[in-house]
Amino acid sequence: MSTADALSRRSFLARAIRASAILAAGRTVAAPAATPWPPPIAVFSKLYQELKLDYDKAAEITAAAGLAGIDCPVRAKGEIEPEKAADEMPRYAEALRKRGVGMLLITSDLLSADSPHAESVLRAAKKLGIGQYRLGFRRIPKTGGLDLDAIRAELKSLAALNRAVGITGAIQNHSGAYVGGDLAQMHDLVKDLHPDEMGVAFDLGHAIVTHGADWPQHFDRLAPHIRIAYVKDVIPPKQWLALGKGEFEKAGWFPRVRKLNLRAPISLHIEYDWAAGAAKTYDGMLAALRADTDTLKRWMAKA
Repeated sequence: MSTADALSRRSFLARAIRASAILAAGRTVAAPAATPWPPPIAVFSKLYQELKLDYDKAAEITAAAGLAGIDCPVRAKGEIEPEKAADEMPRYAEALRKRGVGMLLITSDLLSADSPHAESVLRAAKKLGIGQYRLGFRRIPKTGGLDLDAIRAELKSLAALNRAVGITGAIQNHSGAYVGGDLAQMHDLVKDLHPDEMGVAFDLGHAIVTHGADWPQHFDRLAPHIRIAYVKDVIPPKQWLALGKGEFEKAGWFPRVRKLNLRAPISLHIEYDWAAGAAKTYDGMLAALRADTDTLKRWMAKA
C-alpha cells in the first residue's frame, strides 16, 4: 500500500468513525424487529475442509443434510482465502444457489479495519446479501500485558468500516486463553459500540466451559449486543459431542435466544470426532450433519 493510499484510508476511517459517533449519540440500542422462528440453520463449513470438498460437493452435502446454507470460513487457510474473496465467494455462492441453499454467514480473521483485505472481503459478503460475519480471534499473551485500549481502538475502526459497508461484525467467545472468552471482559469490549456495527457471536458451549452454571447472567447482560448464535454440544471441562449428548439442551438457551429476535441464521458447529474414530467419508459426514441438523430443528421447534 502506498503512502497516499494509507493516508486516504486513514482519512476515510476517521470520517466514518466520526459519523458513526454522531449517529450513535442520537439513538439507543433497541431490539431488532421480530423475525420468524425458527431461524435457518447454517453449518460452519470448516467441516468440509476435512474432506477437501469442492464447491459443488459442499453444496450437495449442505442440501442433502437439510440445512439452509453455510457459515463459510473466509480467512487464511479457510475454504476461501481473503485475497480471493471477491472472485471465489460468488462462485461458491452460485454452486450453493443451484442446490437451493446459500452462503448465509462468513467467518473471517479480521481484527481491525487495517487487516489485510478487510474492505474487499466485507464488500464481497455484502454484495451476496450476507448481513453478519465473525471476526478473527485474539489469544491472550502468555506473558500478560494485554492492551485492551488498543483492542478497543481496533474494534472501533472495524465498526466504522462495517457501518460504511452496511454489515455487522461479531466477536465470538472462545474458552481458554482468548480475548473475550471471559464474558465480563467481552461486555467491557463491546458495551460502547453499537451492536449493528460490532456485536457478539454467542457460543453457549464455550460459555458453559468458561462460566459453568453462571453463563445465564452473562448472556442476559450481553443480550443487547448478541447478533449471532452458535450451537455445539459439550460436557465440561471441554469435551465436544454430537448434539443431544452433552449439556446444551438442558441449559435452557433456546427461549433466551428466541427473545433476541436475531436476524442471522443459527450457526451449527461440528467440533467433535464425527467419524467416531473410523475413516472419514462423505457418507459419514452426511450422516453426522443430518443427525445434528434434525436434533437442532427439533430443539428449536420446542422453544
